[in-house]
Amino acid sequence: MSHSDRKTDHIRINLEEDVGFQRLTSGFESYHFTHQALPELNLAEVDSSTTLFGKRLAAPILVSSMTGGTQQAGMINQRLAEAVQARGLALGVGSQRAALEDPGTAASFAVRRYAPDALIFANLGAVQLNYGYGVDECRRAVEMVEADGLILHLNPLQEVLQPEGDTNWRGVLAGIEAVCRQLETPIIAKEVGWGISQETARRLIEAGVSAIDVAGAGGTSWSEVEKHRAPSERLRRLAAAFREWGLPTATTLLQTVAARNELAPGLPIIASGGIRTGQEIAKAVALGANLVGLAAPFLQRVVESTQAVLDEMELLEAEMRIAMFASGAGNCAELRQPGRLCHI
Repeated sequence: MSHSDRKTDHIRINLEEDVGFQRLTSGFESYHFTHQALPELNLAEVDSSTTLFGKRLAAPILVSSMTGGTQQAGMINQRLAEAVQARGLALGVGSQRAALEDPGTAASFAVRRYAPDALIFANLGAVQLNYGYGVDECRRAVEMVEADGLILHLNPLQEVLQPEGDTNWRGVLAGIEAVCRQLETPIIAKEVGWGISQETARRLIEAGVSAIDVAGAGGTSWSEVEKHRAPSERLRRLAAAFREWGLPTATTLLQTVAARNELAPGLPIIASGGIRTGQEIAKAVALGANLVGLAAPFLQRVVESTQAVLDEMELLEAEMRIAMFASGAGNCAELRQPGRLCHI
């Protein structure tokens, strides 16, 4: 199966099948904001903006990497790009391996024309550094989307559950370190839905990454997605066995923040994985995230229209700002102050 066909399958399965975790959650339900009956704030002055990699965002919201490489994916990326440009948010494209192997699909990743001012991340699988990719391919991926940063995604469990998966992960960290040393563009290490442990976060920071997206468990279970693609009963059973695998997003976020605070206090942390609401965005920021990624809520809307995506973004931003207001936080820095959240 071609890389493009795989991406088509992924979109279809995410839209049509139940691929969420059944028991494991993102963990944010265990945290509640301390309500302030006297917030001493004017809602109109609550500032949800943030700055990352030199670009100002109206809110710390990233449309997480989803797709690319097909005609449908091109439409999805165009609409998402139009929306992030209009709302002043950030966007990551899906894996660009398909476009590097078939330049005819590169147009599906050409989002900069629709989002000239947005913070945009290119994307390649880190394991490809073990399969012939190097700094040149990384640079081509960045240039293809005129990106502000490059995501190297970490998906070992997904790869071993794919019949066509790349399963040699020995030495991938050294490959990441080499790219960090040689590429001029910031490198973001990102899991895809099973989280990053404190030890892994330390190793990535020491390798020189510019940011980490923890992408924890509790949202889409990519083992479940791969179960629906599996060509044999054996692979279906193996994929089903890992539906509840991973570190909940709140857990991996706290572990990665701890590693960051120990080794590189200014390093940006992106929280993603099962985040669905504006209150959860605010909770992630309160726990230490600089940016918060969401994919599933936008995928459900983008097949309708750009306006549907804009409406979802507006609602998420409004809910986040109300949570900030009702907890007495006038900006994102105040949202991170001790005592905003209580663990129950």
